[in-house]
Order: sequence, then C-alpha cells, then structure tokens
Amino acid sequence: MDVGFVGVGAMGAAMAGHVARAGYTVLAFDMDPAILANAAGEGVTAADSLVAIATRCEVVVVVVSTDDQSRSVVEALLEAGTREGQVIVIAATNHPLTMIELNGACSAEGVGFVDAPVCFGLKGAIDGDLVSLCGGDAQDIMRIEPVLRSYSRSVEHMGPVGCGQVGKSCNNMMHWAACVANYETLLLAKACGIDAQSMRKTLLKCPAHNTTLERWDSTRFTWHEKDMDMALDLSQQAGLTLPLFGLVDQLVKRLGPDQVKALLYGGEAEYLGQQIKSRNLSDVVSSC
Repeated sequence: MDVGFVGVGAMGAAMAGHVARAGYTVLAFDMDPAILANAAGEGVTAADSLVAIATRCEVVVVVVSTDDQSRSVVEALLEAGTREGQVIVIAATNHPLTMIELNGACSAEGVGFVDAPVCFGLKGAIDGDLVSLCGGDAQDIMRIEPVLRSYSRSVEHMGPVGCGQVGKSCNNMMHWAACVANYETLLLAKACGIDAQSMRKTLLKCPAHNTTLERWDSTRFTWHEKDMDMALDLSQQAGLTLPLFGLVDQLVKRLGPDQVKALLYGGEAEYLGQQIKSRNLSDVVSSC
C-alpha cells in the first residue's frame, strides 16, 4: 500500500517514519522545501507536488495546523484527481464542522474521509505512541487502521465524521484544566515551604497523578487558546453551560512555560499578579 503524508514538520515526519518502518511505501509533501528535504529518507520519498500523492496513494494522512490548511490540502487533492478507493485522513486538530464539510466534498468525488486527530503530542509521535481518535465510516476506519497503528498505541472509533475532533476537544479540556489545577496545587506547596518539583514528583506517586503532571517540564502551552475556544464553541452549540471550563479558559491563558519553569525551579512564582515566595510553614500558619 502507498501512503501519502501532507505536512511533514516535526510530528508529521515522525509519523511518516513509523509508517515507512512498518513496511509501507511513503510519499511525502510539504510546502516548505527545507522541511520536506529533512523528512525524506529512511523509506520516506519526497513528492514534488500533491498530484503524485493524490494519484498514487491509497491513504493520505494530512498533518497540518489549521482548518484553512486542511481545507486547502483536501481541495487540492480532489482537484488533482484522486485514485479509486482512496481515504483522506485529517490528523490535525480542527473544528468538527470543517470535517463534516470536507467529508461532503470527498463523498461527492467517491473518496473516503476520516478525521483522526492524535493525542500525546510530539513525544508520542517520536515514540510511535499516539492515540488516534477517529470519526468516520467503519469501513474507512478499518481500511486505514493498520496505517494508523504504525504510529499509535490505540485507534479509537468515536463515531461519524467530526466525532474524532469532539473526542480530541474533550481530551484537550481535561489537559488544560489539569494545567491550571497542577499550577495552583504546586503553588500552594511552594508558598508553604515545599519545593514544587519535589511535590510534583511525590504527586506522581499519589492518586493526584495525571499525565499532564508527568510532562509538566515540557508543556509548551502552544494551542491552549485555540483548544479552549473550540471546546466552548461546541458547548454553546450543544446548549450546554460549562462554568468550570469558562473559568479554565480564562486562567490557562495566564499561564505559560516560563511560569511553570519558575514555579518548579525558581525562587518565586507569579500567578494572577501575585508574586509567591517560598516561606517556612510555621510562618504561614502563624499568620492565619
């Protein structure tokens, strides 16, 4: 089977490499020639245009960043003339409505479509340990599952097209809520004289353990605004009131990797305009 990858930045290149090592013929394309050249090799062949991928590949995995980029890629693939039985897979995190619209365009051309965003980020891509959350027809997902398993620990069928993105949004909500909870928890520890990094390591052994806390040192806060905007937009369209996540949306925008670094390793940390220094517990409780 020939597999195409469109978008071979850090994550896309890692995913394409796993698919090639699984024995598939992998053809890759990226708008940036330098990124494409860097991804080529070890079984991944660079394509000079999307036409080759559209006409040769049975499965096309799209690993881009935005809804507009996904639209542009899918439209270009369909215009190039796809091969019979092809399935286009969107591995990006996009809005469910975009997936439904693109599925309609693909269906009109006899092309399968699956939204399959992934969890566990760049490290998961490098390790081949992602989780693919899929929305689409069961037959299409069955067809692409062996390819997805090349870079995924698990492939989950969440429902029809768009449900993969809903599943990813649910995961992102928990992740960003955990970011806020972890920060406030470790801030209290620091304020009471416990080293925040030591507290983190201890909590990883306790029921408070969470995967976000495991990766706390490398959390980059790259997509928190986009992720929370999508989650709250979906909740409004569903007629749901989610007051906790309205608050998470506001609080997580006040956090970033520099603040986490200062909390874990610095002498003091900042939160909502407060400068928090480590103090002796006896001083803290005696001031109550």
